[in-house]
Amino acid sequence: MTINDITTHLESIAPAHLQESYDNAGLIVGNPTTEVTGVLTSLDCTEDIIAEAKARGCNLVVAHHPIVFRGLKRFNGSNYVERTVIKAIKEDVAIYAIHTNLDNVRHQGVNERIAQRLGLGNLRLLGPKDEDGTIGSGMVGELPVAMEETAFLHHLKAKMETSVVKHTQLLEQPVKTVALCGGSGGFLLSQAKKAGAQVFVTSDYKYHEFFDADGDLVICDIGHYESEQFTTQLLAELLSKKFRTFAVLCTERITNPVRYFV
Repeated sequence: MTINDITTHLESIAPAHLQESYDNAGLIVGNPTTEVTGVLTSLDCTEDIIAEAKARGCNLVVAHHPIVFRGLKRFNGSNYVERTVIKAIKEDVAIYAIHTNLDNVRHQGVNERIAQRLGLGNLRLLGPKDEDGTIGSGMVGELPVAMEETAFLHHLKAKMETSVVKHTQLLEQPVKTVALCGGSGGFLLSQAKKAGAQVFVTSDYKYHEFFDADGDLVICDIGHYESEQFTTQLLAELLSKKFRTFAVLCTERITNPVRYFV
C-alpha cells in the first residue's frame, strides 16, 4: 500500500479542490510511491510528531493543519517549520495535510464530528456552497431537548474537553439550535444568526468581534485546538475502515501551543 493509495482515499472524501485558496493541503513531504509502514494522525505536525511517528513505526503523518503554508526559501532550521521539514526528510517520514477541504465537506468532515460530540441532530451546513448542501462551511443543528444557557456551557466544556469557554453575554433564553465551526469561524456569524441559532461555537475571536453578537445570540469561543482536536480520531477512523494491512495510530502528543492558568 503506497502513500498515493492513502491520499487518493482521503481525497475521495474531501477532494483537494475544495480547499481554500490560501491553504496548502496535500502531500507536503515524501514520495507518493513509497510503501506505507504505518500512519500517525494528528491535528498539527511538529518535530515531536515526526519523532513519535518514527518511534512508533509510522512513515506517514496525516495531519489536519499543514506545516507549510507558504514557500520556504531556506532550510537552516531557523524556525519550527524548517526544523520539522528537515527532521521529516532525515527520518524518511512523509507529511500529508487534509485541511480546509476536510472542513468544507458535509459528511465525515471536521464540523460533523463536532456536531456529533455535542449530540446535535437535523444537521445542515451553515454556509453551503452548492445546491445539494454537501459542500460548505460550518454546521448548524439542534439539541434533542432545549437547555438552559449555563447548562449548555457545562455541556460544551465537557463534550469538547476544554477548560474554559469565552462567551458573550447570556441572553436568558433556552438553547435549542446550535451553530458551529471548527477553527476560525467568525466569518460565519451572520449565517449563524440567519439560521436562528441561540449559540455559535467556534474559536479565534478577537475582542472587538465579540461585540458583533449584538444580543442576537451567544458567541462561544472554545479555542482553536479544542475545537478541532477530535479530527485526529476522525482521520484514524477514516483510514482504519479502508486499510487493514498497516497500523493507523493517533498521536499521543498534545500539540496545543496555548496554555491556560486557571
